[in-house]
Amino acid sequence: MRTRRPIGRLHVITDTTVQQRYSAAQLAALAIEGGADTIQYRSKAIDVRALIAEATTVRDVCAGAGVLFLVNDRVDVCLAVDADGVHLGREDMPLDVARRILGPDRIIGGTIRGVEHLIEAEALGADYVGLGPIFGTTSKHVALAPLGLDAVRAVVAAAHIPIIGIAGITLDNASSVIEAGADGLAVIGAVCAADDVRAAAGAMVRAIAAGDRARSAHERNGT
Repeated sequence: MRTRRPIGRLHVITDTTVQQRYSAAQLAALAIEGGADTIQYRSKAIDVRALIAEATTVRDVCAGAGVLFLVNDRVDVCLAVDADGVHLGREDMPLDVARRILGPDRIIGGTIRGVEHLIEAEALGADYVGLGPIFGTTSKHVALAPLGLDAVRAVVAAAHIPIIGIAGITLDNASSVIEAGADGLAVIGAVCAADDVRAAAGAMVRAIAAGDRARSAHERNGT
């Protein structure tokens, strides 16, 4: 039986469309060196053999570092490379169907946009959810208005599973998402497209810690 790992706090999504300097595996290695504790492999390629081959290289990097490895969108690739789990968008395979295929031990995350989606995702067996877009983003095409921090607070207040903020997360706003109650962050461009991927991941880890401190201060002060 697989030992399920905790949901990480900094999810780096290794989408190589935002840069061409590094492969997905190289991005994963650099992000992990900087402190990322979860890697999501994401590719929109349609060649399944190529997907499996590339995902395998990322899996090996994560396994060597003891870091959580998720596959974005593709349940079949998740199974093929023995990933720790999968993250599914609103137009991907339904969460309950994915759970029947993957079994009880793999992690399943789903994208949500509010409390109604959260309730649905929890009922369908999600282990965590990605809430977004929190802010505007240029890393991927998202034809949706940013939700903002009030949405984070509302969803966190209703949640029984971890909430990961997604879309438009930068070093300038990362701590505010954690301060608003999110358990973690998922980023693409803020790390993968940075001049120094390792340093950018480290800066995100510190921003998460700063958000934790600010949230704790609010809780102590009752604000």
